[in-house]
Amino acid sequence: MVRLRRLTTDQDAEVLVKLESFNPTHSYKDRMAAALIEAAEERGEITPDKTVLECTGGSTGPALAFVCAVKGYRFRVISSDAYSSHKHEHMRALGAEVVLVPGKDGKVTDDLWPRMLRLAQSYLAEGGFFWVDQLHNLDALSGYHEMGREISEQLEAPIDAFCGAVGTAGMIMGVGEILKKRRGDTQIVAIEPANAPFLTGGAVQGHNIDGIAAGFVPPLFQRSKVDRITSIHEEEARRTARDLALKEGVFAGTSSGMNVAAALRLARELGPGSVVVTVACDSGVKYL
Repeated sequence: MVRLRRLTTDQDAEVLVKLESFNPTHSYKDRMAAALIEAAEERGEITPDKTVLECTGGSTGPALAFVCAVKGYRFRVISSDAYSSHKHEHMRALGAEVVLVPGKDGKVTDDLWPRMLRLAQSYLAEGGFFWVDQLHNLDALSGYHEMGREISEQLEAPIDAFCGAVGTAGMIMGVGEILKKRRGDTQIVAIEPANAPFLTGGAVQGHNIDGIAAGFVPPLFQRSKVDRITSIHEEEARRTARDLALKEGVFAGTSSGMNVAAALRLARELGPGSVVVTVACDSGVKYL
């Protein structure tokens, strides 16, 4: 956990950022990937003759590729050229078979994920696959429960607000659940791109932020378990990610920039004496 010192003022709440780039593939998705695969192993759903299959546009892909490499499973991943090519190369380096579905003008639009899922269903019809299904898989939450416990243990002060961008929604749901149990009045704030407000049903123009706002409200997202939904413009997220590196020495990706931009907004709103926490999801090395 690091406290931001140069992006905040004396008139703001404290902002603390949990750095998840210290995980093996430099992303908090490693927590989820390990939880998903190990739960399936315990139930006997994965066997050595099966290939692990998943659709992803974010860091779930490298995380699953890492876990599969360690455990000796084959992994086929469906992604798109609308997402970071660095992640595709990372997955290939870890032994994954990467299948790309073309995006429209290189953007994440509301038809991209359905096309990726249809391709996944065609593979499943062939047999011989274990379908991770991160969007519906409740095992994802257990990995993020651990993150919530870590955040609680690492901070002595009460947490007034926690915010995070929504991709699969596993992180905001899992961490939020733990923080709410520790302190019921902690605000849990979900974030979405202003140009792709799927959670609030606004007009969607598409976006280029990996791993979030896939084109629909994710099944794991429960509106009743968040206090607010806020939107951040993509350019503000990118600018904040650059400022985070230049002024705080934290090199993270665009969704992390979105998280910090929302945290800074909350810090101005809540003022001195309050504590706002968010997450730097991964490393900026993934977005060079």
